[in-house]
Amino acid sequence: MSVLMINDIDAGLGRFGNTQVTVNNQIVVGTLMNLCDNPTRVSVGQDWREGDITHRIPIIVTGNDFSTMYATLIRDGRMEKFYWQPTQEDIVNIVCRMYEKDGITKDEVATIVNTFPNQALDFYGAMRSRTYDQSILKWVDDSGGAEDIGRRFLRQRKKGELPVFIPPEQTVEALLESGHSLTKEQMLIMESKLSKEYMKNMDEE
Repeated sequence: MSVLMINDIDAGLGRFGNTQVTVNNQIVVGTLMNLCDNPTRVSVGQDWREGDITHRIPIIVTGNDFSTMYATLIRDGRMEKFYWQPTQEDIVNIVCRMYEKDGITKDEVATIVNTFPNQALDFYGAMRSRTYDQSILKWVDDSGGAEDIGRRFLRQRKKGELPVFIPPEQTVEALLESGHSLTKEQMLIMESKLSKEYMKNMDEE
């Protein structure tokens, strides 16, 4: 049993704005269309291998925005499309698995998800990473600061006394604090829109 999996295909084959289509893009699109139309035949350039009939295998691709892709490739009959829209319960279960080793209960995960609705799943993973980042920064400061940490570690290594980093104990309060910090960053990015300031002369043309 075999399957061909292509993750985030729109990132490589999608067209965004005025991005150019390369020869590699065209080859990939053409090859996928050929496999869809002739799933048991293998082409060698413009010719076909007469004696080399392959077994048909499913091709599964994932992506975020298929509207950026070549319309002929994703047309009905050539591609079956399934739109995954996770429910609240699905999101809670997925995030619960993220925090499985941290001892966060399902009710606590539901509280976190309800506090930050409409966020991507990566956001909840970033919350956990943020708590580690803050603990590591504090550990570096306690070890003498970033400027002197290299020399301190070399001296301590010679003595066999390297400091040990203790992973932070995850709590709902710490995760919520990280989540609010991340949402503030999102708001700053949305409000700043520095690209418009940099490109304002082009908008006037």
